[in-house]
Amino acid sequence: MSTQSEFLNAFAQGLSALALYPEGHVSRIRTLDLVFDKAKRLLEEDTAPCFSFIGDDVVYGNIPLREMRGWEWSHKLAGIGVQRLEFDQTLTQPELDGVLDEIGGRFAHRSVSSAEARQTQRRSMQYGEIGMKGEELDVEISSATLSFNLNEESEAVKWMHEEIEVGQKLPLIEAEAVVRSLSVAMHGDQQVMVPLLKLKEYDEYTVTHCLNVSVLAMALTEWIGLGDRDVRAFGVAGLLHDLGKTKIPKEILHKSGKLHENEREVMNRHPADGARIILESHDNLDLAAVVAYEHHIMIDGGGYPQFSYARDCHQGSKLVHVCDVYDALRTKRPYRDAWASEKVLNYLEERAGTEFDNEIANKFVRMMKVWEPQIARVSADEAVPSA
Repeated sequence: MSTQSEFLNAFAQGLSALALYPEGHVSRIRTLDLVFDKAKRLLEEDTAPCFSFIGDDVVYGNIPLREMRGWEWSHKLAGIGVQRLEFDQTLTQPELDGVLDEIGGRFAHRSVSSAEARQTQRRSMQYGEIGMKGEELDVEISSATLSFNLNEESEAVKWMHEEIEVGQKLPLIEAEAVVRSLSVAMHGDQQVMVPLLKLKEYDEYTVTHCLNVSVLAMALTEWIGLGDRDVRAFGVAGLLHDLGKTKIPKEILHKSGKLHENEREVMNRHPADGARIILESHDNLDLAAVVAYEHHIMIDGGGYPQFSYARDCHQGSKLVHVCDVYDALRTKRPYRDAWASEKVLNYLEERAGTEFDNEIANKFVRMMKVWEPQIARVSADEAVPSA
């Protein structure tokens, strides 16, 4: 077992000990000492350990800990807003014990005010939701009963695109964090809501569109009865499906008029470019890469890129294709007005079996007709009341 895994298992034992034993109990003291010992051993190898908890995965720095995949505490910690844990060599035992007590308080539903949360944030050990660009981690307690907005998710996707534009690899941790956050937004108080962003500025279209396609893809995946892992995977694929557009010159991407033939050729390269970006960044994102490549291919063989021989597309590609077209047509663009929902749904039904997979398109239409009252279109900085 690696030093990282030993620390995490000891950390979980520490949380359990705090719940089981009163202050001063010998078992509690012994377990807390063990946690600190494992932390110090880890610091001998790495001066700034950083763990991220995303679904079934535990990520150390930017590397998944394969031996910890499926670790039950990953879900538990992420479920109370502890998606990331990091510390440095100045860590002391009282500070570590204090963090364990605070996290244990979340499991016990002990309320912590915003002011108290800020006071308990320490330089040597921090925890909270996954941030961006090394920003300070947020330790404030959030509640599903409060209103929320999608500003942070929008900014995260914008930053991801900017990183790729300057040649950096895809920041997968942030992408998965955005998808998880969108899923939380959809399931406030156990009632499904579909939060879709309104477009404020034309040059923000790609960011807004990717967030909306991710939400719609997760909603449709749930609707057709696939499991949680597929919901998350298709949500990530939806979020990344247009990643190749980061390689398109802005004057083409945001052009208000009809594209010339050479400009259309540049635009039509974005599926292949997106798949390439994803594959070069992470070897475990095959599904997202396939969806990025196939999401403009029609059932009858039309669309792009063109295949040299007929073949079927992945289910995720067919699903994201429907969500992609729905949101694109529902959004006002410089060259046309937004279509009404009824008009878009009629279009999907008419094109089912030719442009779209017949079963997926019809299930999407039924879903949207049922969930129409639960669709909330908001600006990124506009509060969304939870369901």
